Amino acid sequence: MTDPLTTTILVTLAIQEFFKSGAGDLAKRFTAEAAAKIPVLWGKIKARLTGKSSKVNEALAKLEAGDSAGIETVTKNLEVVLDEDPLFAEELQILGRQIQAGQISQIGLNNFESNELETEIEQRIGGQSQATTEQIGSGIVKLPERLQLS
Repeated sequence: MTDPLTTTILVTLAIQEFFKSGAGDLAKRFTAEAAAKIPVLWGKIKARLTGKSSKVNEALAKLEAGDSAGIETVTKNLEVVLDEDPLFAEELQILGRQIQAGQISQIGLNNFESNELETEIEQRIGGQSQATTEQIGSGIVKLPERLQLS
């Protein structure tokens, strides 16, 4: 069984659409299926926390405006809700793991010289079992003769 996602990770996943470049940036970092679940996660968190207090409502509004100042308040209040409602906690855990499984791996190519590529590879693979495999590395790749530049 995988470790549960922390409340901070759940909140961070949920607010992805409000930071950086919004939806355009999400498309670069998540599969379409995962990106579609991010507002669902946020909606569930927001619905559960709205009306708890004026301070929580203000923190929720700040996050939606792209201001990270509300993260701590939202996280602390969500922790209380998750402790009190294990079914809701499991629902958010499942949704969070599905979003994480849809993160897009990045492969960077640097220094294209002398018919060699210097590569940096970061790969995360998540499957139905929610197990995640990570692989990070770098190296030099020699191009085959038919692809070499003159």
